[in-house]
Amino acid sequence: MAGLLEGRVIAMTGAGRGIGRECAILAASEGARLIVNDPGVNPDGSGHDDGPAAQVVEEIKKAGGEATANFADVSTMDGGESVIKTALDSYGRLDGLVNLAAVLRDRMIFNMTEQEWDDVVRIDLKGHFTTIKPAAVLMRQQRFGRIVNYSSVSGLQGNSGQANYGAAKAGVAGLTRVAARDLGRYGVTVNCIAPGASTRLTATVPQSARELRESRGIAGNTGAAARAAEEAANLRSPAMVAPMTVYLLLDEAWNINGRIFQVSGGHVGLLQDMYPPFKNIYKHGKWSLDELRALVPTQLMAGVVNPAPPPDDLEVPGR
Repeated sequence: MAGLLEGRVIAMTGAGRGIGRECAILAASEGARLIVNDPGVNPDGSGHDDGPAAQVVEEIKKAGGEATANFADVSTMDGGESVIKTALDSYGRLDGLVNLAAVLRDRMIFNMTEQEWDDVVRIDLKGHFTTIKPAAVLMRQQRFGRIVNYSSVSGLQGNSGQANYGAAKAGVAGLTRVAARDLGRYGVTVNCIAPGASTRLTATVPQSARELRESRGIAGNTGAAARAAEEAANLRSPAMVAPMTVYLLLDEAWNINGRIFQVSGGHVGLLQDMYPPFKNIYKHGKWSLDELRALVPTQLMAGVVNPAPPPDDLEVPGR
């Protein structure tokens, strides 16, 4: 049934390609008017090209929808605010915001430069704040709004070689939970997607990194499970992530707030909150080191696997 977003105005960052493009096209097919933001940068954040955002806008218009392009860099406050201003200038309102803009600069933590750290955190994490802040001001006033952020398995579970990206995406998860508490009382929901799909960003991950993550049992976009999924390319399509994203923009999703969903192929999972802990030990008073030495390995950490254990031939004190 079309028209589920009829009359709504939705701004999307990073919507010129991949998952963002699919989300924009699906939302437009449901009647939404779109602000398609994308500066058209390379996967590492370099360069600029108006083409991707302009092409998505043209595709939406050819299908009978309404859309306006925005080419701002959302890693600055001026850029993020310009996305919201474009919505107001073009359509007089803003009902939803989807933050997808992200870049990758993979490197092992011992080789990562300060610039590689700063650039990824600035775009992937701050780039969420720069749009959420001005959008929140409007949505609080109008007592309505839908915000959908994009985290990653790298931030929630960890991937080798992605300290900058993982830190930024873990930050997005925390930002989502806090913003949901700040805005929920005003009728505004803030939720998050951790996607699994084949995109330009995943294509830049070196084969050596894929093999390392597989050897350490890291789930998500790598490893044996991912390779099996990649054999069915349609299940790894960015289009598979779009429906849950758009669902969270609907009026009927009014009571879903502060949640993180893992979406990959036909799988949609609600991730468990970090707190309360799923295992714990307790005593009425201060623990001694001897008590912790006895109970942490036998109770608290029993069955919990080290995601990156040292090799057997490495001498490890305490092992």
